[in-house]
Amino acid sequence: MSIRTRLSSEESRALALAAAHALLLADGPAAVTLKAVAAKVGRTHANLLHHFGSAAGLQQALAQHLTAQVAASIAASVQGGLASPRAIVDLVFDAFGPGGGGALAQWMLATGQDGALDPFAAAIRQVVDGLFGNGSAAPARLHETALALVLLALGDALLGQRLAGAMDLGPGAARTQAEALVAAALAQPS
Repeated sequence: MSIRTRLSSEESRALALAAAHALLLADGPAAVTLKAVAAKVGRTHANLLHHFGSAAGLQQALAQHLTAQVAASIAASVQGGLASPRAIVDLVFDAFGPGGGGALAQWMLATGQDGALDPFAAAIRQVVDGLFGNGSAAPARLHETALALVLLALGDALLGQRLAGAMDLGPGAARTQAEALVAAALAQPS
């Protein structure tokens, strides 16, 4: 006989988001359903409805959760002095590729949930502005570079290896281009 433990709302959401992320990585975004996540965490469908409202709400929360993780990683790297252009590029590309963010973004756009990506865009702006640490907005060139970086990472996650192979380029070609963009932007005076 199993004993069900009572979790706080935050603990229950965190457990569900971890399970949703695992399902995303294992089986793709279509697998991130309330029923599948509930089964994975040993909770009821109703419990997840209470926390997320719908499957779309769960997917939106997952996108926000993944974005927050990447933003925190980049911020920690910058504050720790470890933020080389390549480290930043790798964090962003890994979030979209192996981290499942590209597939999730594609799924959300394909299912008409494009507004759910607004918090993602806001988080990217916050990370870029946070590079200055003085509360002011970053120069436009850094916002432009962040846009290019995210679009390169998203494109690479969705079709990068296939396209690079067709052009006889290595699998890291897009990362190398992104690194050059980030290095050039960071080298310019504020």
